Amino acid sequence: MKITFIGAAHEVTGSCTLVEVAGKKFLVDCGMEQGPNIYENRELTVSPADIDFVFLTHAHIDHSGKLPLLVKNGFHGKIYSTDATRKLCAVMLSDSAHIQMSDAEWKNRRATRSGSAEYEPLYTQKDVDSTMALFEPFGYGMEFFISDGIVASFFDSGHLLGSSSIKFRLTEGKHDCTVIFSGDIGNSERPLLRDPQMPDEADVVIIESTYGDRTHDKKRPDYEQKLIQLITETFDKGGNLVIPSFAVGRTQELLYMLRGIKERKAVNYDFPVYLDSPLAIEATKIYASPDMQEYYDDETLALLGRDINPITFDGLHVSVTTEESKAINFDPTPKVIIASSGMCEAGRIRHHLKHNLWRKDSTILFVGYQAVGTLGRTLLEGATTVKLFGEPIEVQAELCQLTGMSGHADREGLLRWVNSFEQKPKRVFVMHGEDETEDHFVQTLTEQGFTACAPY
Repeated sequence: MKITFIGAAHEVTGSCTLVEVAGKKFLVDCGMEQGPNIYENRELTVSPADIDFVFLTHAHIDHSGKLPLLVKNGFHGKIYSTDATRKLCAVMLSDSAHIQMSDAEWKNRRATRSGSAEYEPLYTQKDVDSTMALFEPFGYGMEFFISDGIVASFFDSGHLLGSSSIKFRLTEGKHDCTVIFSGDIGNSERPLLRDPQMPDEADVVIIESTYGDRTHDKKRPDYEQKLIQLITETFDKGGNLVIPSFAVGRTQELLYMLRGIKERKAVNYDFPVYLDSPLAIEATKIYASPDMQEYYDDETLALLGRDINPITFDGLHVSVTTEESKAINFDPTPKVIIASSGMCEAGRIRHHLKHNLWRKDSTILFVGYQAVGTLGRTLLEGATTVKLFGEPIEVQAELCQLTGMSGHADREGLLRWVNSFEQKPKRVFVMHGEDETEDHFVQTLTEQGFTACAPY
């Protein structure tokens, strides 16, 4: 067996690993890099047409975003995932294709004026359609035969609707090897989703390390109470609460909490909530569909059993068109605005920051990981002025962060996961973390008796 690490090595994004075994070549994830490119990703060592199949841990673009490019370049095998991952990929990859095509149109207008070569988008909606036709979904806990020597199964990683760790039982000649890819391991006790399922046995483990060098608050914060406090304080001043949020996963968790706050009338304002992200709107429809119940925790299932939609409520407004999005900032009513992208690198959130960062009465609330070099990280690190759409904006709004409200397990959660094996794996490869974080987590694992390394 040969494993080649293509992406997310000493970086958080761009997950992609090539496995060659039993006469087959397959990828685990095929993600897009997001944020700054710290290390150059290795090119695929084989032609996309020679890859037999792909396994996808979950739908986030840093794990799935280059699948249409792979198909465009000749891949025609099956893509294995859970059904929720397949459905979320349909909307997320279409959104990504729209961004690629819009960027190409903008760049080509400039190229025409300057006489430069025409820019080709990474992929188009046609490539996405071809990609979605290749998906073959399986449920959790179902062991399925792929080919001679390769048997796989998904189990719940608790990170996103349908997210998975993947267990492979591999046979090559007289040698057997069990390999587990953790995917992204979720934080515990989160809204909507179940806690990560613990693995049982493996010879080789590839584990993420996003928070491998830090611990979330030992006492779990009361996120709803913090939201209540921020909403009250901001509305008392007459401002807006602006939340940059990842369109898939974090947004639905926020809606779940806001529904509860409104149901209990925990705030003395009948406040509107604006969901300003076409992608988040489509993803929320998937979250709310009846056939997604196998992925929910007991609390959410109890709400559904009472015919209560856990993520919609009176006062929730969705903005699909550009005109609807622009109108939000011309309405003086204090409001909650949820918009993507979660790291403020693109999308409609940048318009809302332009209209609110300079306001002393508004609050910007960060609810997820902010990668180094992103606008979100820059703001959290204390920038006093940022440039948006070519205009310098003074930062006067209150900046807050819900620490610990993460889709990723912290160091203790990762250690709990990797220590759940009946016997220690022979090798542990640490991936999906910032440069120093991966090295730190390798050291922690080594001190606990694991044979671990962080490959480049």
